[in-house]
Amino acid sequence: MRLTKHIYIFSNSTGETAERVIRATLAQFDTTDVKVHRKSYLKTLDDIRNAVEDVAKRPGLIVFTLMHRAHVAELNAEVDRRGLVSFDVITPIIEKMEDFLGLPARRMPGVIYKVDEDYIRRLDAVNFTVKHDDGQNPQDLEKADIVLVGVSRTSKTPLSMYLAGKGYKVANIPLVEGLVPPEQLFQIDQGRIIGLVQDVQQLIKIRISRMRNMKQNLRGRYTEYDNVESELLFSRRLFRENPKWMVVDMSNKAIEEAAAEIMRKFQ
Repeated sequence: MRLTKHIYIFSNSTGETAERVIRATLAQFDTTDVKVHRKSYLKTLDDIRNAVEDVAKRPGLIVFTLMHRAHVAELNAEVDRRGLVSFDVITPIIEKMEDFLGLPARRMPGVIYKVDEDYIRRLDAVNFTVKHDDGQNPQDLEKADIVLVGVSRTSKTPLSMYLAGKGYKVANIPLVEGLVPPEQLFQIDQGRIIGLVQDVQQLIKIRISRMRNMKQNLRGRYTEYDNVESELLFSRRLFRENPKWMVVDMSNKAIEEAAAEIMRKFQ
């Protein structure tokens, strides 16, 4: 019967970087008799000493990604004193990179984890935006960073998704002439609401293109000039009645350009 091997990850931050390296390495071996333990957020020399003392009770390989030189020196001293084995994952790479770039490393714990946090934030924003597209779940509007409103085909959805990719939770509400928007729209911070407008002729072209792609009948009020103009006038009246709403004209404007205009307001 094989004895279980223990690997201990020492880190000034979460230890996630080192664990990924260890897991990837272990995948090259035909064994499951390995347990990986994390010793995270080691901030002081006492933290290092206490962590090594724990390892000494059930010895194994120490793999570390310590950013501070004093911590590395203390760990090496404790490991030698107790006859343990350790491996430095990050220092040799940092030193090689310093030589190559001709720059000193910041040696800041948790930098990669902060990148991961940003990724998770953007992922949460995308999930929120998908669930609140086209007027869905208006009861959650207070949780949105940005709320886009406009008549059909004024680029609410593509603009929402682009902003979500930048980390903003976005909801969008379609405006339909003759129908009152959801009451929640007027109960949230009005500075978060963005009204979208469009040139009449351009909007008609966009709608016709949409109908063709869906193989639907092009004739109807949805693409008639008078009706489209009336819809836009309805939306503009609503925007004037709510002066705290920012209005963005989407005519001849790329999604990226409109998004930059909106983000400037919120930054």
